[in-house]
Amino acid sequence: MIQFKFPVSGKTRTEHDLLGYKEVPEEALFGIQTLRCIENFNISNYHLCDYPEFIKAFGIVKMAAIKANHKLGLVSDEVCDAVVKACQELIDGKHLEFFPIDMMQGGAGTSMNMNANEVIANRALEIMGHKRGEYQYCHPNDHVNMAQSTNDAYPSAMHLGLYFINESVQASLKELIKAFDDKKKAFANIIKMGRTQLQDAVPMTLGQSFGAFADAMKHEAARLQRAADEFLYTNMGATAIGTGITAEPGYAKYCTEYLREISGLDIKLSRNLIEATHDTSCMVAYSSALKSIAIRLSKICNDLRLMSSGPRTGIEEIKLPPKQPGSSIMPGKVNPVIPEVVNQICFKVIGNDFAVTMASEAAQLELNVMEPVMVESLVESATWMSRAFSTLRIECIEGIEANRKHCEEQVKHSIGIVTALKPYIGYSNCTEIAKEALESGKSVYDLVLERNLLSKKQLDVILNPKNMIHPSMIEEIQPKE
Repeated sequence: MIQFKFPVSGKTRTEHDLLGYKEVPEEALFGIQTLRCIENFNISNYHLCDYPEFIKAFGIVKMAAIKANHKLGLVSDEVCDAVVKACQELIDGKHLEFFPIDMMQGGAGTSMNMNANEVIANRALEIMGHKRGEYQYCHPNDHVNMAQSTNDAYPSAMHLGLYFINESVQASLKELIKAFDDKKKAFANIIKMGRTQLQDAVPMTLGQSFGAFADAMKHEAARLQRAADEFLYTNMGATAIGTGITAEPGYAKYCTEYLREISGLDIKLSRNLIEATHDTSCMVAYSSALKSIAIRLSKICNDLRLMSSGPRTGIEEIKLPPKQPGSSIMPGKVNPVIPEVVNQICFKVIGNDFAVTMASEAAQLELNVMEPVMVESLVESATWMSRAFSTLRIECIEGIEANRKHCEEQVKHSIGIVTALKPYIGYSNCTEIAKEALESGKSVYDLVLERNLLSKKQLDVILNPKNMIHPSMIEEIQPKE
């Protein structure tokens, strides 16, 4: 038995479509085609009502369409006004409970389009003083879907909804970037060893590490926004395959103008509507941008886990906020659970990108019927990443503490600082000193003095950690005479 998110009395109204008749709950704003979708697709447990951004987008698309048709003299003032009011209610976030359909479905999005058409039509009927289902006065197909096909209305709404979701993703990402930048400033004077291939390299500051994290995410945020901007191209007016059949001349132009006016966004009409109707490259690009963020963010989480490893027998440069006991058998163990969960989210996003890629490749002739799985995958990736940004920031980054003393001791005893001496004593001397330091346990500093390669004064300047974290002029340090 279907469980609805709105109260039902048990009373029904009879509706019919191509396949016959069905009883629809009297209280439902949706109609027979939505009911068939509910019965046919119980797949993902992700429902349209869980993502109000898409319902808002449908409200915008359908309002623009009815206004364009009204401008062309094809719809009465009464029907236009009622449909516009119904659409505005969707834009305002109302009636979500009447969009219970699964995001995963066959039919290239037809069920979603009809769900919107039926809800808007029935609400418009109520506004006009009629009963739900009295479609002779306002019909889901003849009026709300006028001059449209699922093949232009659905992708236009999905792209617009994804653009709205991206706004939330960007807001969450910017807060994470700020948290990295704050740690960059807080740790600006803490010297640590940089490492390549997990081996000691040369000194740097802990602040430089976090500054690199911030800049990596800034770069990715810009890439993601460029990809999202491609969602603002619409194929409204393409109807079934891009030829514009059933749409009046001028409809596509007027509809696009109304889309811009209603949404406040710089929406543009695609140049070639036949190409645009089967093309899904904007979703591929956005998925790729999400994947790129996931790769970068997972690397950052790997670094956080390494930098906090130990604590007594690892790198131990930073302390992550303890969130929960880490073992059922080892007392006192605390695990880096927040970076770990973000790693796993990143893996999921990378996997979703492959699903999007294969679905886009599956396009045939004038349509790609696999768009629903692309949309579902992108929604999952975007929303999970947004939550990952917030979780990582709040539960981890903001509470990180630096182990200053330990970081400085590691630099002091590292053989890697010998690299700073190469401009003054040459690569061969540096190699010999590094080898002896490793074998004898003596410090690089002491060995340079023993070999009389530099004076103590020169060595103190060259090996001052603060002089090794940025380029410097060799002439600033005079070689020993």
